[in-house]
Amino acid sequence: MKSAVIICNGDFPRKEYPRYLIREADYIICCDAALQTYLKHCDGIFGKERIPDAVIGDMDSLPVSLQKKYSSIIIRDTDQETNDQTKAVKLALTRFRDISSIHILGAVGKRAEHTIGNLSLLMEYAREYDLEDMGISVDSVYDYGTAFALTDSAELHCGKDRKISIISPDNTLTIKSEGLVWPTDKVVFDNLWKATLNRASEDVVKLEFSHKSIALILLD
Repeated sequence: MKSAVIICNGDFPRKEYPRYLIREADYIICCDAALQTYLKHCDGIFGKERIPDAVIGDMDSLPVSLQKKYSSIIIRDTDQETNDQTKAVKLALTRFRDISSIHILGAVGKRAEHTIGNLSLLMEYAREYDLEDMGISVDSVYDYGTAFALTDSAELHCGKDRKISIISPDNTLTIKSEGLVWPTDKVVFDNLWKATLNRASEDVVKLEFSHKSIALILLD
């Protein structure tokens, strides 16, 4: 199966792993002005220019010169009820039927509200598209970590001493845990910080949800 990478217009990755994901991607989608940033880094990643497969957004921040030059791959979507990252995820799921993974890069940085919004949307994608049944993983990768969503109990093969945070907007959810330094069994998810800044005490962390819900996992 193949992979798709979505480039958002936050901090472009400097470290090798996220840049490796770009280099190995079968499909690349840029969000609006992220095209400009992506093109600046192509030579350092590929040794040449690699044209993305699509550029999507309302085109309010992409220079007109680039809109004209890359008009054949631009998809103008002026829907103001959703953001460009979500538009790109929908495009990847509908256009590239042979993918098994979507990696979102550049979703964090520059503005705190964009970071919070983009990462929280991972939970919406997991719930709305039932990604597990589709056999597609979606994560956000940045220089200092990876974020992904869960909708039910799971085992995380993350490695001992890995830093891990759990965030959920569902204050009725209880998550029993094994393999964490600070168990989450009694955590009430009534604020975003409540199960953050934890650490794995075992190679495998087991999380048992009291019911199907949504939670965001952040690993360093």
